Amino acid sequence: MSIPDGDVTVLLKAMNRGDKSAADQLLPLVYSELHRLAKGYMSRERRGHTLQPTALINQAYLRIAQQQNVEWQNHAHFIGFAANVMRRVLVDHAREHNAAMRGGGRVRVELDEGIAFTRETAPQLLLLEEALTRLEQLNPRQAKVVEMRYFGGLSVEEVAGVLGIAPRSVKRDWSLARLWLFEEIQKGAATAQQ
Repeated sequence: MSIPDGDVTVLLKAMNRGDKSAADQLLPLVYSELHRLAKGYMSRERRGHTLQPTALINQAYLRIAQQQNVEWQNHAHFIGFAANVMRRVLVDHAREHNAAMRGGGRVRVELDEGIAFTRETAPQLLLLEEALTRLEQLNPRQAKVVEMRYFGGLSVEEVAGVLGIAPRSVKRDWSLARLWLFEEIQKGAATAQQ
């Protein structure tokens, strides 16, 4: 069952005003979307991963609940933010899993509309995370576009709405960021290979 976007936005605005009960009402409304995101991430994760989609949602929601200075704008903003938090949970897990296994061969990472995780992609995820962190320092808006498009699965129009920019600007940022990230990941893979 689809919940009208306005209902979620109303709850988010109530959370902005400090209404604690709004957070309790929000989770059931967005849970199916969060589960879809988490299930997509985890279905492509390495075999034997210790996280399940529900655990990923729980860890992400706990981190979201600890946020105190977020001004929720709308439903798309929340989902984009949640996708970012899920990404960080998975990156933390990948770092723990690969602490002793840095480096390896040349790595190719496709930056398309979704992310594919396999047993072999945890090092790629770490390279992407490092490159995205550098991009955040150089161009925060491009980094946000990547987070929302790549990890959150938001459309160009949704990203434009969240960031308050034109869809054409989102498309330009998306294209430039993908090229920049690809080059940075290749550099990181080459360095790790040495």
